[in-house]
Amino acid sequence: MRALVAALLLPAALAAQSPVTPMPADASVAGAWLGALNAGGIRLRFGVNVRARPDGTFEGTLDSFDQGVMGLRLDSVARSGDTLRVVLNAAQIRYLGVLTPDGKSLAGTWSQGGGVTALVLSKADSAARAAFATRRRPQEPRPPFPYEAQEVTFPSVTGVTLAGTLTMPKGDGPHPAVVLVSGSGPQDRDEQLLGHRPFWVLADYLTRRGIAVLRYDDRGVGRSTGRFVDATSEDFADDTRAAVAFLHKRSDIDAAHIGIAGHSEGGLIAPLVARDPAAGVGFIVMLAGPGVPGDSILLLQAELIAKVGGTPDSVRARARAGSRRIYDIIREERDTVALARRVREEARAIVASANNVPRPDSAMVEMQVRQITSPWFRYFLTHDPRPVLRDVKVPVLAVNGTLDLQVPYADNLAAIKAALAAGGNRDHTELALPSLNHLLQTTKTGAPSEYADIEETFAPSALQIIGDWIVQRVGLKPKS
Repeated sequence: MRALVAALLLPAALAAQSPVTPMPADASVAGAWLGALNAGGIRLRFGVNVRARPDGTFEGTLDSFDQGVMGLRLDSVARSGDTLRVVLNAAQIRYLGVLTPDGKSLAGTWSQGGGVTALVLSKADSAARAAFATRRRPQEPRPPFPYEAQEVTFPSVTGVTLAGTLTMPKGDGPHPAVVLVSGSGPQDRDEQLLGHRPFWVLADYLTRRGIAVLRYDDRGVGRSTGRFVDATSEDFADDTRAAVAFLHKRSDIDAAHIGIAGHSEGGLIAPLVARDPAAGVGFIVMLAGPGVPGDSILLLQAELIAKVGGTPDSVRARARAGSRRIYDIIREERDTVALARRVREEARAIVASANNVPRPDSAMVEMQVRQITSPWFRYFLTHDPRPVLRDVKVPVLAVNGTLDLQVPYADNLAAIKAALAAGGNRDHTELALPSLNHLLQTTKTGAPSEYADIEETFAPSALQIIGDWIVQRVGLKPKS
């Protein structure tokens, strides 16, 4: 799921810097500097690589290891006395660090889009950098593969051509197939997040069991065209319909057994497509998909994540009340200009109260206003999945982890079950999987801060449950 507005409304962590003893004049800042930032409950590892030019000035690059983005050229790297200033305009990043007396660390603040937090960077040699950047991902598929992987493209709505990978089992077919639909935010075909590639792991597992799998880059991401920023879940549903239609045109695919497996927001999109018999969807799998309206999910997840992170009750209550006021504004205000104005006023009041300042940082407020008033957020907040689910007549598997703090399992699985039953669906299964988080990893607390540190990408028990259910629905023989 995307960054949580309720969490963003909590006070920013502004860390005061301790006095630092001046560095010797000949100390160098050239080299690799490594550190980890806590961003919305998720730990992100960064590297700043500084190089000295012959004229005594500096240049450098930024690595975001957990986001898989490496070698971003910095717009500015400047040293003034003991202070190093780093700027990356495209991402609105500013880092200001002060050298410690031993020259091995930079103690400073990282600002991005108006938010500010403390960040310590430590100097590292090449071996330390390699160790820091490496995450063990033992489930990531390795060749040789007992199936064929095809690079494909297919059209969606005007201006959008989607690119993806179709993995095909051995044999002439026709094969049953599944379209994978990613969660919220700009996702590539592997749904890459924090060094994990869950859709690659799932596609590999299902294809080895005789099921063709199509996974694709979101519009505007990777090799797919179109604009991501303007799209809502309805637009992404158009792309999923296009993916299903693409498979229907292939002679090596069993048209009677084409399904959709959607994670998180993808679990909201799958029913939007499957409710229409003309789409030709044979079954759907909802992986941590929502069953209650978006505003309810946001309030639940913000409360749970803040609680597991140790946020005091009073702060959580203040954030919850502020979020409810903003959500009410979004539900009742139809005029876009008036909506932005009212949300801006409310956000300023919330941030000012939380930080006890008369004039909150305008950049922080505007960042929140842009997010809250975006087409995607407005759609998600007000969308109720239950009427859609009542129209779904194809077989449905809904799975969720009992430690999912982003789409809490109890409320959502119960709502999914009730809606499907009310609509007369006779083949639906809802399962709460013990000790799994929102990414369906085995976890201790479910906190997003654990996602990157967990080596497991996709719990084997969840893979087997999904695979067994699909194999049974499409008539394949179970493999021993």
